[in-house]
Amino acid sequence: MEARSADEIPEGDEWQYEPKWDGFRCLAFRDGDEVYLQSKSGQPLARYFPDVVKSLGELSAKHFVLDGELVIPIDGALSFEELQLRLHPAASRVQKLASAHPALFIVFDLLAETNGESRLALPLRERRPLLEKFAAKFLPNEKHIRLSPATTDLRQAKKWFGKVGGDLDGIIAKRLDAAYASGERTAMLKIKQIRTVDCVVGGFRYASSAPVLGSLLLGLYDDEGLLHHVGFTSAFRASEKPSLTKKFEALKKTPGFTGNAPGGPSRWSTERSAEWEPVEPKVVVEVTYDHFTGDRFRHGTKIVRWRKDKAPRQCTLDQVAQRESKSLAFLEPP
Repeated sequence: MEARSADEIPEGDEWQYEPKWDGFRCLAFRDGDEVYLQSKSGQPLARYFPDVVKSLGELSAKHFVLDGELVIPIDGALSFEELQLRLHPAASRVQKLASAHPALFIVFDLLAETNGESRLALPLRERRPLLEKFAAKFLPNEKHIRLSPATTDLRQAKKWFGKVGGDLDGIIAKRLDAAYASGERTAMLKIKQIRTVDCVVGGFRYASSAPVLGSLLLGLYDDEGLLHHVGFTSAFRASEKPSLTKKFEALKKTPGFTGNAPGGPSRWSTERSAEWEPVEPKVVVEVTYDHFTGDRFRHGTKIVRWRKDKAPRQCTLDQVAQRESKSLAFLEPP
C-alpha cells in the first residue's frame, strides 16, 4: 500500500495518524519455518537482515503477514547509513554488521493472521486492533520487533510532526474505513515538513550524457570553519545549464570541501560519487529540503534563490542541527 504526498495533516474522525520512520519499507511473511522479507519494490531482503529473520522465526506465531519498516538504531538514533551498508553482496559482511548493530522491524499493519487468513479486505479500524492484539500476545518480550504507535488524536499527530527530522521522516495519515489496497495511493497520505537552508556550493558534477552541469554539491561550515558536503541539487532548467556550467567552471579550485567531501567518508561511496569538480566556495544558494539526518540531506534539494547578499561563512550546520531528533521513545513496549 502506497502513500501520496500532501501539504497538510488531514483533519476528521476518518483518519488515523502514525509516525513515518526513516528506514526501509518491508513486508514480512512467515509460513511455518519459512520467513520471507520483501521490499516495497518487490525485492527480497531476508539475506540482508538475518537478524530480523531470526527474530521473526523465533516468535510462537507460525503464520502471519506484517507490514512495517526496517530501521537500525545506533546510540539511540536511527542510522540510514547503516541500513545502506546492509545491502552488501558478502553474507559474512552482512552477518558482521548485523551482530554489531541489530536491526528493528517496526510493525504498523497486520495483513494475515496466525490462522493464515487474509485481512486485506478489512478496514483499518478493524485491522489495527487485530495488530495490537497480535503484538500483545507475541511481542511483549521481543526487543527487535516493535509496534509503531498510532493515534486518531490530531493534537498528538501535530506533536509528532513537530519532531520530524532525524528518526522521523514525516507523518502518515490513513483512512480508517479503507481496506489494504496494494500498490494504490487512495487511502494513505504522507506529510513532510519542507524547510529552507542557505548552503555554499563547494563543487559540481557534470551530467552523464553531456559536458554540462548535472548537479551542484552543497556544503555547510562547522564551528571549526571546515566546509562539509551535505547534499546536492540538480533541479535546473535545460536553458540554464550552459550559463551555469560556464559560471562554475570559472570557479574551479581545490579543495572545494575542507571537511567531509563527496566520495570521502561515506562508506557506500561509488566510483560515480568520486567524480566531481571542486570550486572556490563563493556562491551561496537557498534550497528547500524535507529531511536532514546523518549530517546530510536525505533527498535532493530544490533551489529557491541565489543569495548574493549572504557571506559563505554564514552558512553553518546549526541551521539544520536542531533537526536531528531522536524519537525511539515513541516505541513503547506492546
